[in-house]
Amino acid sequence: MTTVPQPTNDPRVFLEALFAAAVARADPMEVMADHLPPRPEGRLLVIGAGKASARMAEAVEAVYGPCEGLVLTRYGYARPCMGIEIVEAAHPVPDRAGLEATKRLLDMLAGLGPEDHVLALISGGGSALLCAPPEGMTLEDKQAVNEALLASGAPISAMNVVRKQLSRVKGGRLGAACYPARLMTLVISDVPGDDPSEIASGPTVADISRPEQALHIIERWNIAVPDSARAALAAGTDPVRPGDPRLARSETRTVAAPSQSLEAAAALARQAGCEVRMLGDALEGEARDLAREQVRMARGIADAMTSDSAPVLLLSGGECTVTRRGKGRGGPNAEFALAAAIALEGDPRIHVLACDTDGVDGADEVAGACVGPDSLAKAGREAAEAALTDNDAHRFFARVNAQVVTGPTLTNVNDFRALLILPQG
Repeated sequence: MTTVPQPTNDPRVFLEALFAAAVARADPMEVMADHLPPRPEGRLLVIGAGKASARMAEAVEAVYGPCEGLVLTRYGYARPCMGIEIVEAAHPVPDRAGLEATKRLLDMLAGLGPEDHVLALISGGGSALLCAPPEGMTLEDKQAVNEALLASGAPISAMNVVRKQLSRVKGGRLGAACYPARLMTLVISDVPGDDPSEIASGPTVADISRPEQALHIIERWNIAVPDSARAALAAGTDPVRPGDPRLARSETRTVAAPSQSLEAAAALARQAGCEVRMLGDALEGEARDLAREQVRMARGIADAMTSDSAPVLLLSGGECTVTRRGKGRGGPNAEFALAAAIALEGDPRIHVLACDTDGVDGADEVAGACVGPDSLAKAGREAAEAALTDNDAHRFFARVNAQVVTGPTLTNVNDFRALLILPQG
């Protein structure tokens, strides 16, 4: 029987154990088999893209045996497969490896017949890994668009509208390229609401966004994009719409989602005697603003506790954003943790963990950070505020030994945030 860490013994060990439980719940090797149908007769082609896609491919072959296919994943996230080729490429900004692999993937789909089958493995990160610019746009143009989107502070749903309109594979176009073969898509959700059309910008599912929406988002969020991108949007090539006959033989199944991972962490916390309060698995907004809001909530709970109260755990998921104002290194989870540390002012009752379940917060190989009552004191409030101003949370937490570094987790169900409130006295 697994020993459950006690929250009062070492809050950081406890919070990191909850995060590990959340990640383990979304491991493709644990969840894929229940969603796979019997291996189809005839030719089966396995394709995919995302931070979890290589692990998903490994899980498929654990059930089916060697398969034909090609899957794109982030550098460092490859897994050994018997037949499926794994290609690593850049994330969150695409590179030439992703561009060339996407072309090869489309070439593989050409000429499929109605007796053939395609299994698509899609997870978060696929938007950057699947790179096929529309006519008139170069790889460098796509890179500029991605960088501008990531710095804008726009929510993921808005970013994805722009991405879908500036691609030959997103917004159902990859699914249409599989026609007339039968298509099944298995997805691991990393988006609020678990909408398959939002996961990796929905390459195999129908979409309702329009070019004019993308232009509006660019203006609304002051996103600087190359002239070629504006020209492509003005040309107005719609994604694949609901009811398109090319998706008539398509089915989509979600195999892992943020809510399931949060519940796995909650179950472990309850075993340790905590009262768990779920704040939601689809929270969005500016990371620093959400941190301040949750700290206010936590302090209010702490003020109402007595010495014999059970520890309280606030859990939430979703996808925060960061409006880039400085030139530092960080991500939404580290920025959440840094803003929380400042707002807590060393409150001895509250500990905070904020991590990305894929092990990468922003563009750095850091999952996030864990904040305790002494985190602010180690570097000083002035240094913390300067780091927040410069969006430099990763370097701040490296200095105070508060980073959470997991390495590749091989899955991705987005942000994991936990605030632990302990009784005093």
